[in-house]
Amino acid sequence: MRLKARHEQQSIIPTASMADIAFLLIVFFMVTITFEKDKTQVALPKTELRFEVPKIAAYISVTEQGQIRVTDGESMSTPVGRVDDVDAFAANLVASYPKRPVVLKADADVPYRHIDRIIDSLKQAKVELIYLLSEQKTVEELSGG
Repeated sequence: MRLKARHEQQSIIPTASMADIAFLLIVFFMVTITFEKDKTQVALPKTELRFEVPKIAAYISVTEQGQIRVTDGESMSTPVGRVDDVDAFAANLVASYPKRPVVLKADADVPYRHIDRIIDSLKQAKVELIYLLSEQKTVEELSGG
């Protein structure tokens, strides 16, 4: 008696869970991504040590050409016309976010008198913490903490 040959089932890779995995990856990257509020490119001055700046801070950036951009840390940075406009920005910042630190990010070739004028504006507005951004390892990195 001769038996019929059975139809052999071909091997396949189950792809039903691929959509679930892709969805989980998309959700993971959406939750973990952080957007930089101030994307102004400057050549930072070199220092021996610097401290880590807080995650949520206001930024004032000064480019080599003298362009000043400001952000309160919540929205994207916007250009201001001149150094005097930093006074109004600082006053509004302190009124809205009294404890928010300010990070001053200036190009290494900007004359210090411009930086000094911005720092004076921040002091007059009663900003509590002012960070001057520099390029170097942080104090926390050197101490292992």
